[in-house]
Amino acid sequence: MMGAGEATPGRLHRGQAGAALDPEDVVWIALRHGVSVRRALDSTAALVSPPHMGRLRRTGLIAALVGAPLALAWRFAHVYRDRAGTPQPHPPGYTPADFGLAFDDLMVRTADGLDLPAWFVPAEGGRPGPGVLLIHGWESARDRTLPNVQVLHAAGFHCLTIDIRGHGANQREIMPISAGEFGSDAASGFDALLARPEVTVGGILGHSMGSIGGLLAAASDSRVAAVVATSTPGDPDRLTRETFRLARLPIPGPVAWPLAWLTTRIYLRPRGHRAEGIASSRAIARYRGPVLLVHGSADRVVPLAELDRLAMAARSNPARVVDRLVIEGGQHSWLYEHAAYRAALGRFFAKHLGGTLDPWEAAARAAAVEAVRLPDGEHRFGAVSAEPGGLRSLAGIVTGSAPADQRPAGDEA
Repeated sequence: MMGAGEATPGRLHRGQAGAALDPEDVVWIALRHGVSVRRALDSTAALVSPPHMGRLRRTGLIAALVGAPLALAWRFAHVYRDRAGTPQPHPPGYTPADFGLAFDDLMVRTADGLDLPAWFVPAEGGRPGPGVLLIHGWESARDRTLPNVQVLHAAGFHCLTIDIRGHGANQREIMPISAGEFGSDAASGFDALLARPEVTVGGILGHSMGSIGGLLAAASDSRVAAVVATSTPGDPDRLTRETFRLARLPIPGPVAWPLAWLTTRIYLRPRGHRAEGIASSRAIARYRGPVLLVHGSADRVVPLAELDRLAMAARSNPARVVDRLVIEGGQHSWLYEHAAYRAALGRFFAKHLGGTLDPWEAAARAAAVEAVRLPDGEHRFGAVSAEPGGLRSLAGIVTGSAPADQRPAGDEA
């Protein structure tokens, strides 16, 4: 459990009573305790009188009953992290030039020294004005945001779109990616947006995991003047629980929720994140600027109920602007194909970022754009699409056997 030089689990030191343990340590201690009880039974069986033997056997049975489920949960959580934690990068297949837009190729330097590929698309005429950072979703890339760039460009905004680490033209990551990495990379992208001489004020548009990243970045930077969050997942435990559903794992609810809780914390442990620190609801509650929440009524990936939970968290500050829009018939991706979405996007950013167009003119121009999905369609979430589902998937995860199908996957903006 511990490598050389690694800190003692849960800061558990001799003489430090009441030290906190993280979930993985709790499971490990329980498993080791069960082993110790069994060893004690084996070593003392010939020396103990029958009444004591009965008591020890009962103790051993209890330890086994507790230890076996914990062992399976611990195994499940680690295999889940290995399978679902590292997205498969899909390099962009299109550029803004394919949409008739001028652009600059650039790199965005992150706080920990990575260079993320990015495109800057100036507004018509390149005059100083508001800009928007666009953040794609899981296993997606910056080219998937180009239909939204089209819409925002028509409404008079400069645009910057980046590949989040482990996605797009970046190399595959070794450690698991979470909303924490989407948030830190979005923060670096926003710094790069405001560093452009053409950009006077900035907002963020995120999709799915990119929405959580945008909210996390906005919560930590008062310069973010407005956020649009589309198809936003729930907090980490709920998001993990939803992936069980998407993979069609037959886990009963009373088991699935505590298993999701443990799995989430083991998933986040390598990078040192805490679930509360990267929760979308907490981020939106901390952010003090205006927010537009958008969700499709036919979203089969993130339930529509997450929109209500986020809106409730956002309204913890009654003085702030919280707009919400449900696109009837809208799916998880491709909301830009709906004129109501495009109009709301142009109007919201023009109202809160300003620019050369008034909100109603920006809405009209945005709605008039014929934004359609890219010809090669949407990449599906690999860790889910590769699973056969049912008991076969569940057995494979518990035993650690690889899925038979490793199809590409992702989440289009």
